[in-house]
Amino acid sequence: MNVAGWRRTAIALSCVAWMAAPALAAEPARLSGYNADIRESSISGISSGAFMAVQFGTAWSSVIKGVGVVAGGPYWCARADANDIMNGYTLPILTATGSCMKGPPREMNHSFEKAAAKSASGDIDPLQFVARQKIYLFHGYNDAVVAKSVTDAAADFYRHYLGEANRGNLYYQTTVGAGHSLAVAPDKQVEGLNDCQVNAAPFINKCGYDQAGIILQHVYGALNPPNRGPLTGTIKRFEQSLYTRPDDPGRLSLDQAGFVFVPGECEQGAACRVHIALHGCRQNVGTIGRRFIDDTGYNAWADSNRLIVLYPQTTASSFAPFNPQACWDWWSYVNHADNYVTKSGAQIRAIKAMLDALTAGAAPAAAVPPTGAPKPLKVIDTSDTSADLAWTPLAATTAYRIFRAGADGPFTVVADVAGPSFADSGLTPRTAYRWRVSPIVNGAEGPTSNEAPATTRSAPAPCQKPGTCPIGQ
Repeated sequence: MNVAGWRRTAIALSCVAWMAAPALAAEPARLSGYNADIRESSISGISSGAFMAVQFGTAWSSVIKGVGVVAGGPYWCARADANDIMNGYTLPILTATGSCMKGPPREMNHSFEKAAAKSASGDIDPLQFVARQKIYLFHGYNDAVVAKSVTDAAADFYRHYLGEANRGNLYYQTTVGAGHSLAVAPDKQVEGLNDCQVNAAPFINKCGYDQAGIILQHVYGALNPPNRGPLTGTIKRFEQSLYTRPDDPGRLSLDQAGFVFVPGECEQGAACRVHIALHGCRQNVGTIGRRFIDDTGYNAWADSNRLIVLYPQTTASSFAPFNPQACWDWWSYVNHADNYVTKSGAQIRAIKAMLDALTAGAAPAAAVPPTGAPKPLKVIDTSDTSADLAWTPLAATTAYRIFRAGADGPFTVVADVAGPSFADSGLTPRTAYRWRVSPIVNGAEGPTSNEAPATTRSAPAPCQKPGTCPIGQ
């Protein structure tokens, strides 16, 4: 046999050996890096996810531009500390399930002092970044799990840092009759969702209130309408173990798998942004399947607005750590120390690693928004005493001037605000108003927007037993 024959025989034998060899183990599913600026990221959550959203948004306030808090409380509410280990570690659990749920929370000075200390040590970002965040808070008046005084305390926490200059960054909705849930307004019949006032799994309630869309627009300004048809994007499963190293996910009460929704345009390299959506206790995939991922409305808004939605997942654990309801760690059940509210907190560190992975493909410069008058200005939500305004951001704009008028009569200046949303507060219930907005560029006021009218809601009637309160507008 000549050399060529030997070569052909060797190749054939190699192929046979390769075909007979056992298949290699599949590479763990990783998060891809997209053209997404990490500084355009945002986060929201319900219940324990809301507490975690506050913790993460405060720890990483330099990159988190907005926070959505649904039935959650203030930073360091449970006040877990290393000293609690010496006391059998019962106080944080009792506080978390006591005053941090049933209310009222302990004095807010403790939260401010902890945040200041952690900021001074570099364990969280400088608190000046919190002052520029867009904050959405929600308490349904049929919520029988978390008391209104707890979410009131979260509002107090943010108002402390926002101050009068940025008061319009915070919108607080308390006039929707939701139970303990994320409220939705499905455009079609979806089986398994609760009526609005219910306090039960899957904690997703039909209230005719599109909470996901309001949160996203309060953070980012007016968005394209949600895609109510077949989505262009896909939901991908990934291995959370790649982002919890050196810890195993179970050690942190995190599931092996997390999920992410990626719009088709983001897959093709378009400039996108990332929103992190955190489920609450007993809302993880292991408990209710993909209900939180599929039915809360985030994906429809994300699909038409180049938003990537990250859905990290917890898991229930009955031993160490003790977390039988798959809650996020907001009382330090992982390591019984106070770093759970900092960048080095085990779950915060894992979520940040996921966010870093998703934003790893960011281009040097993002697309420049259009210039001209802000449009379209729209009222995305109203409460009894507030209205939430949003519009399209404009290039080179240093601030926006907000004008308000009654049902008729002249407009007057309400405030100047940075960013394309504003929560106008101090309004009268059941009253008609109109708004306009103008950009301010280098101190000069530009053309005004369209006029956006709305009527504030009625104040909820007094009710002593949440879950039974009548629902009205």
